[in-house]
Amino acid sequence: MADPLSAHLEELTSWRADWSGLRVAVLGLGVTGFAVADTLQELGAETLVVAARGSDEHRQLLNVIGSRFLEHSDDAGVPEELLAFGPQLLVVSPGYHPDHPLLLWAEQAGIPIWGDIELAWRLRDKVVRTDGTPADWILVTGTNGKTTTTQLTAHMLVAGGLRAAPAGNIGIPVLDAVRDPAGFDVLVVELSSYQLHWSHRNDGGGLAPLASVCLNIADDHLDWHGSREGYVAAKGRVYENTRVACVYNIADEATMHLVEDAEVQEGCRAIGFGLGVPGRSDLGVIEGILVDRAFLEERHSHALELTTLDELHEAGLGAPHSVQNVLAASALARAAGVEPARIREALRSFRMDAHRTEVVATASGVVWIDDSKATNAHAADASLRASSSVVWIAGGLLKGVDPAPLVERHAGRLRAAVLIGVDRDALRSAFERHAPGVPVLEVDGSETEGVMSAAVRAAASVAEPGDVVLLAPAAASMDQFTDYADRGRRFAEAVREHLGGGADDDDQAAGPSASGSDPA
Repeated sequence: MADPLSAHLEELTSWRADWSGLRVAVLGLGVTGFAVADTLQELGAETLVVAARGSDEHRQLLNVIGSRFLEHSDDAGVPEELLAFGPQLLVVSPGYHPDHPLLLWAEQAGIPIWGDIELAWRLRDKVVRTDGTPADWILVTGTNGKTTTTQLTAHMLVAGGLRAAPAGNIGIPVLDAVRDPAGFDVLVVELSSYQLHWSHRNDGGGLAPLASVCLNIADDHLDWHGSREGYVAAKGRVYENTRVACVYNIADEATMHLVEDAEVQEGCRAIGFGLGVPGRSDLGVIEGILVDRAFLEERHSHALELTTLDELHEAGLGAPHSVQNVLAASALARAAGVEPARIREALRSFRMDAHRTEVVATASGVVWIDDSKATNAHAADASLRASSSVVWIAGGLLKGVDPAPLVERHAGRLRAAVLIGVDRDALRSAFERHAPGVPVLEVDGSETEGVMSAAVRAAASVAEPGDVVLLAPAAASMDQFTDYADRGRRFAEAVREHLGGGADDDDQAAGPSASGSDPA
């Protein structure tokens, strides 16, 4: 006989289903956790939010919406209040390890576990389009480039006349997007490996995106997933049930294999992107022109021009990794029917976010660059490749990844290194083994205040005209900072304070930035 609760949960696939009285424990009280509780309370469910911490604002808002909050440390066992609540479902916020005690307890107790993405997918029909259908979803993941590609894709869709918005790991909870009363034609959803781990766990087939992409695969978050295999498997879930196009990186064979292994809907195509001449189902570059040979009937003999490398350089998108992001976004937009002319128009008006290879100042022949968004080795590698002589500010939370290959690869371009953060031992050891001739300076301490001022002073003491002082930490930021944006802001402030009036007149000052969490 089927479990009545399981049968009831399987029926909860619409905003219009009966969610009333469902007891849901919500794990985590960040932006996502609050959005989950707020949504479920609106549906008439009963929620108990359990977290080790929560902002005063979120706690107060929980009282307003009628939810309850239980402060509970991660290592304190299963609280009596949670047992008494008797949850019928647990919704977990991104970032909680699968071996978290409360998740292990829920699994042993037979309590279904969803992520916020699965919940949002089930509720996506709250606001529908004129034809009565909910917004399409386009999914974006990868070790690096997710946020830029998500923003580019949404920008292209809007230029093509569609109501579109970026959401997900980019900072806007998908649950907030699906509840927007204005509604959308397409949501471009950035997904971390954490979110993908908890997706496609129901028996109803899971997410079914219009198009999807895994931009690249490099070692990251191995401490969370337990192994590279676990991390890659989580990323591969982005392609499951895709309807129109699975977009992959020709230069990263792992992404192609993920497409090959995915269970997709009939008629879905594999579309590659790369910096070389494209094949018949790819997007690529021919003599400085970005072209589409995938979304046209005459693709065996023709290609559609999207933009040029010269135009991308003018828009600040000319670095190789940025060109790859443009090609990936273009493939996703083309899958949604956006014409090439509209893509070109969108690229001309697009601007990169702060903390992504952003020039903070130029003084005495030294360029100071903020790439705080480089939270892993793969992103830092791309940033380091762009300069020939670098004073590198690196360090933070390495997330179980060995920095030695990165240090060895770039030893020849390093004037010096300035190490920050709690995982300095691994970096120091990497320099001792692979770059013994590179001067290494360290900033002691784990406190936020003063870290960047000390790092900037150290970098300035060794930088010479023609050098780039590059903040590309190759590590997460939460050991000393709120997030990568906080780290980048403090770096820019420290640079300006150190230079005082000594910056050149043609400086590009860092602009304001929305806060952001470190990507996964």
